Amino acid sequence: MSGHVSPVSSYIGIFLGLMVLTAVTVGVAFINLGPLNFPVAIAIAILKATLVILFFMHVKYSSTLTKMFVGTAFFFLIILFGLTLTDYLSRGLHTSPNVIVEDPLPTGIITR
Repeated sequence: MSGHVSPVSSYIGIFLGLMVLTAVTVGVAFINLGPLNFPVAIAIAILKATLVILFFMHVKYSSTLTKMFVGTAFFFLIILFGLTLTDYLSRGLHTSPNVIVEDPLPTGIITR
């Protein structure tokens, strides 16, 4: 079984691209983008993962069946991230700011 042989220069280019994207990730972490911090970080991470999968895992030069399995895995990963994010983003929606939590024990009772 012979695979696609890529020149070393393409690996160096992808490596440098990943290093630039890592520097961008670190740089963006120091900039306050408000609610866009998380989406920008996820977008950069997805781009880096795509580069690794396509070139270092040789999916770009693989058969259609392999590409289909990788696409299906990405599809289910997006579903799992979506379900997780909907849970995470809805955490503060069900609390009432007017609820006062009282002390369960009256002030004068001593417990041992």
